[in-house]
Amino acid sequence: MLGVSRILEHEKCESYLVFSGETALADSFRTFLYFLGLAYCFIGLSAVTARFFRSMENIVKHKREVVEIDPVTHAEVIRHDKVWNYTIADISLLAFGTSFPQISLATIDAIQNIGNLYAGGLGPGTLVGSAAFDLFPIHAVCVVVPKAGELKKIADLGVWLVELFWSFWAYIWLYIILEVWTPNVVTLWEALLTVAQYGLLLIHAYAQDKRWPYISLPLARSERPEDWVPEETDSSKQETHDHEEFPEIIYDSEENKDVVDIFSIHSKNETGNYQTGLNVMKDPLYQRVPSTENDAETIDDATETVLGDTYFLRLWKQQFVDAIMLESKNSKKLDNIYLRAARIFWQLLLLPWRLLFAIVPPCHIAHGWISFICSLLFISGIAYIVTKLTDMISCVTGINPYVIAFTALASGTSWPDLVASKIAAERQTTADSAIANITCSNSVNIYVGIGVPWLIDTAYNFLAYRQPLRIQNASSLSFSLLVFFVTSFGCITVLVIRRLVFGAELGGPRRWAWLTCIYFMLLWIIFVLLSSLRVSGVI
Repeated sequence: MLGVSRILEHEKCESYLVFSGETALADSFRTFLYFLGLAYCFIGLSAVTARFFRSMENIVKHKREVVEIDPVTHAEVIRHDKVWNYTIADISLLAFGTSFPQISLATIDAIQNIGNLYAGGLGPGTLVGSAAFDLFPIHAVCVVVPKAGELKKIADLGVWLVELFWSFWAYIWLYIILEVWTPNVVTLWEALLTVAQYGLLLIHAYAQDKRWPYISLPLARSERPEDWVPEETDSSKQETHDHEEFPEIIYDSEENKDVVDIFSIHSKNETGNYQTGLNVMKDPLYQRVPSTENDAETIDDATETVLGDTYFLRLWKQQFVDAIMLESKNSKKLDNIYLRAARIFWQLLLLPWRLLFAIVPPCHIAHGWISFICSLLFISGIAYIVTKLTDMISCVTGINPYVIAFTALASGTSWPDLVASKIAAERQTTADSAIANITCSNSVNIYVGIGVPWLIDTAYNFLAYRQPLRIQNASSLSFSLLVFFVTSFGCITVLVIRRLVFGAELGGPRRWAWLTCIYFMLLWIIFVLLSSLRVSGVI
């Protein structure tokens, strides 16, 4: 029987990913190529994440005009309010967007397994592993990101506690489904309830943010930033960040001086007057925030009215021109020829991704929504390739797909979460968005990332076979959840201690920040090690 299984597995591995000659290669070399392809896909995720963040920042800063009548003078008072609530933006746009690689991967895995009585283990394994990566390594990075001695605390403890509750409940709920109510089986109603709880999270968090009576916690909120990503005060640091982290961005130069800066059309200059000069577009994540309250609202609409489609076409064309630029001004100034060569090599490596993602429309069209949606579509495409590569790696090496899922896939697909929290920890004056992204992403992973794929499969099985959905590796998944519970309490306990001792969750004395970072990384290693041993049958 074992021989027959190996023959069937060998026949399955006769399939190829790119060209038929793959099957003639040695298994070890094929494994190396597939892992190399997996790493290159993760680089692509990092590249598209930059465009995703720019579009998301444009969406979040969008304002609407509200006209009110003054009760005393009876005059019209025009106020510009943000369309997006601060907390809801964190839970929906930020958390959902950064978790979209995992959600896409799990959904694609569910669609590929549709019609089977057993759900694939790739999606749930990736999402549980992603939760561990979010909670431990990302916290570890965020703790050491602030400057030496700088402290950043959570301004709204009430909202964070609500988000933390729903994050932990998500994994308790998953364990109840797998081990208590219907062991190793998921029914249609369980899948529906899982997805519905994401809506409850949004309502509860909004109620806490608005301090609704009887629902919210009576906790005071300290001052928090007005904007999701506040302005950078050091202009030289801004330019450095632009060139190093987002090489595909257009920069201010003589040869590009005719390109319009959409942010400068209605912003004030140093003398306090409005400027209408032309400048080049810079990345919104590092762009100065307009200085008047109605600037952000009128920028896109006024520019679109005055310049029309010509501006956006020129800007779109410039994206392709900028994508093929291998050297920026900063890299040309490097004296070390080896560093310069290494940077050019890295730009060549990124070139295919940059050209591909230049197709994404400029993030200022429709307040960033078109760019946001297109970025998510590209993320889905990369996730599909990742699932194919994972199948081939599992087939050729014999490694359980569940192990690959909560290690390599979880780490790679969680990269947008890491980037988002790191940027928020660097740029914001509080720790709210950096930490909220972690807790909210973990909630989204379960309620949407696992709930939606299970809903697809359970609905099909119910309509076609009147049968529930059986879960592969259910015992291993449950064990990973138990390990995650124990280690996560260790993580949250340290955050609470830091709040009591230093007055903030992030930053502080460098020695203690690095000790906290190492401790969080050890918790992640413990989770990965124990989960791997469980899948392997050692424990």
